[in-house]
Amino acid sequence: MLEAAALLCFAYLLGSVSSAILLSKIMGFEDPRKQGSNNPGATNVLRIAGKKAAFLTLVGDFLKGLLPVLVAHWLQFDLLLVALTGFAAFVGHCFPVFFRFQGGKGVATAIAATFAFDWMSGVILGATWLLFAKVFKISSLAAIISCAALPLVILWRTQDLQLASVFVLLSAILIWRHKANIQRLIRGTES
Repeated sequence: MLEAAALLCFAYLLGSVSSAILLSKIMGFEDPRKQGSNNPGATNVLRIAGKKAAFLTLVGDFLKGLLPVLVAHWLQFDLLLVALTGFAAFVGHCFPVFFRFQGGKGVATAIAATFAFDWMSGVILGATWLLFAKVFKISSLAAIISCAALPLVILWRTQDLQLASVFVLLSAILIWRHKANIQRLIRGTES
């Protein structure tokens, strides 16, 4: 029980480390919370600092979701705890303790946590995001659609309602964090 609690804390704290904010200090570009969409994520970093900074932000955000879940698998915890570990990293990214609980939207971290939980589900999630991003050229729409489908993919892959419910919660938070994007999509003003 103590190991499980420590792992969940580790996942949350690692998730709370903002790649975008740290890179803005290291690379010398404007804090992404004060520029563009005011979101400390890879898409906003791409807008304000270019491809290299965005790629590094994406890698950092991806690793935050990947590493704790791989550790949970390595420690041979049951699948529910493995899923909760990914959820903790995702929550850390969205509500980071180190940055006054003002984090990103969690797309890359969610994809990575899903991939580490079940690689096939992660591939499906990532491929769905890429497909909709390529077709519509709107990152937020791709994230909303792919994450809305995620609990169904997990249910199909695991046949476990309890596990799927963890991903329902993750997806609900991710979609809620895109509420401003959804309003702009409805108005037809989303970039």
